[in-house]
Amino acid sequence: MKLNPIINSLLETDLYKFSMGQVIYHQFPSYKTKWTFKCRNNDVKFTPEMIQEIKAQIKNYCDIQFTEEELAYLSKIEWLHEDYVDLLRLWKPRYEEFDISDKAECGLSLEVSGTWLNTSMYEIPILAIINEVYFKTAYKYEDLIEQYKKRLDSKIEHLIDGTYNIGRFSEFGLRRRLCAEAQELAVKKLCENNKNYKNSFCVGTSNVYLAKKYNVTPVGTMAHEFIMCVGQGDPMYNPAYSNKLAMEFWTKEYGVLNGTYLTDTIGEEMAHLDMGYTFSICFSGVRHDSGDPYEWGEAWIKHYENFYNKYKDERVNPKNKTLLFSDGLDFEKASKLYEKFSDRINVVFGIGTYISNDTDIEPLNIVMKVSECNGRPVAKLSNSAGKTMCEDEQYVEYLKKTIDWRINHK
Repeated sequence: MKLNPIINSLLETDLYKFSMGQVIYHQFPSYKTKWTFKCRNNDVKFTPEMIQEIKAQIKNYCDIQFTEEELAYLSKIEWLHEDYVDLLRLWKPRYEEFDISDKAECGLSLEVSGTWLNTSMYEIPILAIINEVYFKTAYKYEDLIEQYKKRLDSKIEHLIDGTYNIGRFSEFGLRRRLCAEAQELAVKKLCENNKNYKNSFCVGTSNVYLAKKYNVTPVGTMAHEFIMCVGQGDPMYNPAYSNKLAMEFWTKEYGVLNGTYLTDTIGEEMAHLDMGYTFSICFSGVRHDSGDPYEWGEAWIKHYENFYNKYKDERVNPKNKTLLFSDGLDFEKASKLYEKFSDRINVVFGIGTYISNDTDIEPLNIVMKVSECNGRPVAKLSNSAGKTMCEDEQYVEYLKKTIDWRINHK
């Protein structure tokens, strides 16, 4: 089954690829990374026909370049610098950096290797390609899209009638969407109905292409890859200081109130330890992506309260900080979290698969994660079982030992 091109613009990625990309270009241009695809669904099998179509779609993606209209749009994002946008004028994906085969338990093995500047940009479009090829090949697409539309309409009805009260939320579903048609329909309907919602407001999407098309806000700051590569890619650095290093380089690039910090890369205790008074001022808030969201929220409110009580500084008053929840949310879970925390701190949500891939069929649980940086293994120590990813178990043990050392030598 031959499909129409799935990715048609290099803007069709998440915003944080550009915010991270600019830091990589300015501060880590020589770093090299390897990325590895993993399917966490035990019962999913990619057929040879699917693999051939995935290869064809990636080749098509590698033929795309930014248009001048797209570059002009990026130039209007106030924190993107002219030199980085100029780089994007010359940039395009390189198919030679992909290694695709059937040598994996799920039937699809995919790795990419090259400069961090290049390979970071591949993750989101490639996951979108794999999802769409799989669902359009394995199932009757007409049935899936009808199921999707009915469920989307039902969600919107409940936003309008006030069944859900979640305040501000963004659509985060590009990497695991059913297809491009489904995500575009969701962004269009969610944003055009904002004025009718009783208690909620869709503020935008992480998909920069759709944000441009529908004149809504592109949303995003950073991903785990940034903290992993900055903190673990140079042998000069102790990886237990990954958060501190990432915060320093990010603040050097973007200054004060520079976005939302992702806290779970090497464990919450390390994030609390390194986000002291200064960095608590610099970052506008923190993002939850694994572990118990209620325990996490309480801990970060207490974190800000401690500094506020000590310094009487409104910049660390919890009322002026933000908790962004983004881990496997639906509107019901978000409503409960909003009710729990919104009277003490600003609460926002990034909601992905529930919005962009909700049908009778279980969504794919697929990821592409950076597995090496500068020839060295890197790891994420998630707060949730099954989310930790590293190809080198010895390195994971080493990382844990460095963290234990820091905890014992505060």
